[in-house]
Amino acid sequence: MSFSEKDILYALSFVVEPDLKKDVVKLNLVSNIKTEGNNISFSLQVNNPALHNKKRIIEACQLHLDRVLGTSVELNIDIQPIKKEADMPKQNKVLPNVKNIIAIASGKGGVGKSTITANLAVALAKKGYKVGLVDADIYGPSMPMMFDVEEEKPMPVEINGRNLIQPIESHGVKLLSIGFFANTDQAVVWRGPMATRALTQLFTEANWDELDYMLIDLPPGTGDIHLSLVQTVPVTGAIIVSTPQNVALIDARKAVGMFKLEQINVPVLGFIENMSYFTPTELPENKYYIFGKEGVKNLAEKFNLPLLGEIPLVQSVREAGDAGRPAVMQENTPQSKAFMDFADNVIKEVEKRNEAIAPTAKVEVTHNKGCSTN
Repeated sequence: MSFSEKDILYALSFVVEPDLKKDVVKLNLVSNIKTEGNNISFSLQVNNPALHNKKRIIEACQLHLDRVLGTSVELNIDIQPIKKEADMPKQNKVLPNVKNIIAIASGKGGVGKSTITANLAVALAKKGYKVGLVDADIYGPSMPMMFDVEEEKPMPVEINGRNLIQPIESHGVKLLSIGFFANTDQAVVWRGPMATRALTQLFTEANWDELDYMLIDLPPGTGDIHLSLVQTVPVTGAIIVSTPQNVALIDARKAVGMFKLEQINVPVLGFIENMSYFTPTELPENKYYIFGKEGVKNLAEKFNLPLLGEIPLVQSVREAGDAGRPAVMQENTPQSKAFMDFADNVIKEVEKRNEAIAPTAKVEVTHNKGCSTN
């Protein structure tokens, strides 16, 4: 038997912190939830970690988890004193006016991650949100083409005595990409530290203003750029892109594992399946599962994570990307509806995440063996 994080948090919402007189979920005192079979472990901050108080709150957790989950569970709770204000994560000084920062990752290249990111950004903008997009795929930036701004160059702007980069705006989305700073035919051949510095500048030296959502299109894999991201900004959550094919699913699992590392601990909002099926124009009722069927759905269930959407394999999606007009801009097509539904699900999951979990802390590498949060 496996339990979802949502169900566990719901059960723990009935547990009241004895001194503060509010439930431990609303107070953001629960973290690092892990499940394996009938075993549940998590960290819990309490105001008074004295032995009698710890025993009392552990008993309350056991009672409500057993009641809500409908079975007796094995608990392992790491009780810690509530962090004082000086110990709490510092306010996001890099992007103080950005409400939600979403990382889009895949693990494997070629699954359409950039297409998914571009269409999600435009879908959110169509719904009236203020949206920014950082093309962090340092080695293969494609957003300038997908937004039809390949010939544009971000201009410097002076804000409060600082010279900042002004993002390019297209289709209602503010955009920065390393592709703006390299020639079309120029290969970006950088070592890790140089790539990291370039990425950091897209966040720290740009005039992003107020945003409801900032999407970050990550490169494939799990490496320097991904760690640099969580060192630079507090990421609200991650979305994992995959096709239904087994080869892609293997790397999608690794991407989830990276974000779930204790040192990084970025919530995964869910999976999006790209190229789910092919439907010929002349046979609109037919679906051909070229890369397999329900592969991402099954993987999402294994991780107790939502499937945020299924995007069909349609020629016009590719053509729209090449033309710089993401497919979600098309009117009354199955693919545009799929992208808009995907955006709705992302909005819901972000709202749930913000209600249930404390803000993600920025990661600081303090030594060669690991990370700490700040």
